[in-house]
Amino acid sequence: MLGAVFFRVERGRQNPLLPVTLLEKNRVFAASNAAALINYSATFAVGFLLSLYLQYIRGYEPVAAGTLLLLQPIVQVFVAPAAGRLADRMQPGLVASVGMGITAVGLFGFSLLGETTPIAAILALLVLLGVGLGIFSSPNTTAIMGCVEKRYYGSASAMVAMMRSLGMMLSMGAVLVVFAVIMGSTTVTPAIFPEFLASLRLIFLAFAVLSAFGVLLSLRRNKC
Repeated sequence: MLGAVFFRVERGRQNPLLPVTLLEKNRVFAASNAAALINYSATFAVGFLLSLYLQYIRGYEPVAAGTLLLLQPIVQVFVAPAAGRLADRMQPGLVASVGMGITAVGLFGFSLLGETTPIAAILALLVLLGVGLGIFSSPNTTAIMGCVEKRYYGSASAMVAMMRSLGMMLSMGAVLVVFAVIMGSTTVTPAIFPEFLASLRLIFLAFAVLSAFGVLLSLRRNKC
C-alpha cells in the first residue's frame, strides 16, 4: 500500500527522489530489476537452509557446515568477473538469463535432498549454484546500468540495491512461512526430521520454479 502511494507521488514530481517512471518507460530496466528481485528471492536463503540441513540431518558441526558452504561464494567470485567481461561483448540480458537458468537447475537439484544424499552431490550443486549466480549478477547489473542515461546512474544503482534487500527479505520470509505451516513452532528434533526435510524440499522446489519464471522474464528484455 505504502509502495503504491510512493510510486504515485514520485511519478507526479518534476524532480523525484526516485525516477519511478523508468519502470514504466524502460522495458529493459524494469525487466532487469525484476530479474534481480527474483534471483535474490530464490537464492538468499540457500545458505541458511543448507546450514540447517548439514547440522541437523547430516550431523556436521557448525564450523564444518560453514566451511562446506564457502564453496558456492568462492566459485561465484571467480566466475563473476569473467561473466562481466562476456557481457561487454554480447547482450548482457542473454548472459544473465543463462546464469539464472543454471541457478534454477541447481535449486531443483537441492529439492531432491534426502538423508543420505552424497556430500559430493551437494558440493557439485553448490558449484553449479555459484556458477549460475556468478554468470547472472554482473551481466544483469550491466544491463540495468547500460539502459539509463548517465544522470540516472545513482538512481539505477539504488534500485539494484533495493531489489537485493527486498529479495533477501522475501526469501527468508518464505522460509519462515513454510516452516511455520509444516513444522509449527516446535524445535527441530529427530522426531520431526521428516517434516523438516519435506519443508526443505518444498522451499527449494518453489525457488527453482521462481528462478525458471525469472529466466522467461529475463529473456523478454531487448537491447536498449
